[in-house]
Amino acid sequence: MLRFPVILENHYKENSTHYRVCEGNSADEKYSGEGNQRSHVDTSLRILHSQRPGIVILSQELIAVLLACALFCLFPKAQRWRHELPVINFDGLFACISRAGESQENKIKCIMHYFERVCNGMPSGVVSFERKVLPFKDNSFPIVYPKASFWSESRIPLCPFKVMETGTIEDHEKEALEVDFANAYLGGGALSKGCVQEEIRFMINPELIAGMLFFPAMQDNEAIEIVGAERFSKYEGYASGFLFAGDYVDTRCHDFCGRRETKMVAIDALCYPGEGQFRYQKLIREVNKAFCGFLDHTEIHGYFKFINKVGIDTEQHEWRGNYDRARCKSEIVGTVAMQQNVGGNNLVAEEDEECSGSDKNSISNRFSQQIEIAEPSVLRDEISNEIAQRRLGGENDGAQDLCLHPPLNNIGIATGNWGCGAFGGDVELKSMLQWLAASQASRPFVLYFTFEHTFSERLIVFTEWIRCHGWTVGELWGMLMEYSSQRLEGNVYACFFEWVLPRINRGLFF
Repeated sequence: MLRFPVILENHYKENSTHYRVCEGNSADEKYSGEGNQRSHVDTSLRILHSQRPGIVILSQELIAVLLACALFCLFPKAQRWRHELPVINFDGLFACISRAGESQENKIKCIMHYFERVCNGMPSGVVSFERKVLPFKDNSFPIVYPKASFWSESRIPLCPFKVMETGTIEDHEKEALEVDFANAYLGGGALSKGCVQEEIRFMINPELIAGMLFFPAMQDNEAIEIVGAERFSKYEGYASGFLFAGDYVDTRCHDFCGRRETKMVAIDALCYPGEGQFRYQKLIREVNKAFCGFLDHTEIHGYFKFINKVGIDTEQHEWRGNYDRARCKSEIVGTVAMQQNVGGNNLVAEEDEECSGSDKNSISNRFSQQIEIAEPSVLRDEISNEIAQRRLGGENDGAQDLCLHPPLNNIGIATGNWGCGAFGGDVELKSMLQWLAASQASRPFVLYFTFEHTFSERLIVFTEWIRCHGWTVGELWGMLMEYSSQRLEGNVYACFFEWVLPRINRGLFF
């Protein structure tokens, strides 16, 4: 902490030549004075205000100092709620020990272990914190907050979807954007008595807590992406059963900026929505919230187009070179694969193989035979026929599908029962909305962790059937809208999967 003034001074000095760009649309860009030529994206420590996209890049050393200040409750808190900023000092974390019991003690053990680690050897990487915004009104940003027609008219195919019945999001093996089931206030109850998915993630990756210093609450059209937070602790259990389980050595590689290749996006779902979650406005809100988080805004804003980091060392040059070579190779392979109608990553190839040849026919026939004898609106014939006729006839009423191009990298989505559990959302609805958002955002795959939820088998069957029949984003959205309308009118009481495939719950497909 004694070095805090020097570290902070160096941070602001380096920002002036830290990340230079030639173009972009960030609200925090500075201009060079020559017309509208953009010369600089502000990456310095500051409040990232609502409705203003921007990015903050902090060294792990600076983050450690900021967290030490929070530990000793040095940040003024009188005006934080006025600016919709979450709690940042650690006094509430300690105050809840008597009420939250053993799980609270183990949260504190994670924090103390972090400080022990950084005191024994300070990490030298950086962490980026980005506010992502889909503007409600048309402006210089190429994508605005989508309306229902955007989704219903999308012709983008649904991306591969793999159900993971065991394991956790943070332990996935493929490179993916990991979803934080967030509170509107970043971190939720991490610094009080909360101990579910978001709070646990903030304990095992304590550098995430630094974002609570400068991120006001998220609005419906916003998300927060954090890249590079290192993991320091193992854990066991969940909620009241949470336990610190010892040291964790993070072996994930670094990217060209010196960030760990741990990418996390915070998106907040509706809380206790009840039957209201099937209303049109709520469906739009949830799918757009996920879409905002899953869409790669750094490419649009140009945050990392040209890097000229002051004092960059040989190792960081090597990171950048390896990253650029790997990215170039990925783009070439991905493009060729798309031309050959073969996936550009292992998961896509695995899914295509599962749905190819006799296997595909077998799966299709199994479903088709059961659907043919099912009376209740067999696959919603009228809707499906209308979609098929439109596709065959090449009809296009002017809707432009955004992101209709092969993904430029192999970074998929690792998620799970977002907005369910403590928030009370419908698991089938939320899984489909996330699938729609990931596909529309050109993500190459979704890894969906069910945490041994009872609907795992139904989800596997349903997503396999959808993929093998080649549905698009617009087709699945149309089914969700029709189902939601009928459910609100009291004409349907079955869950969504059973409504589409009436016999899925009767075990006839296994």
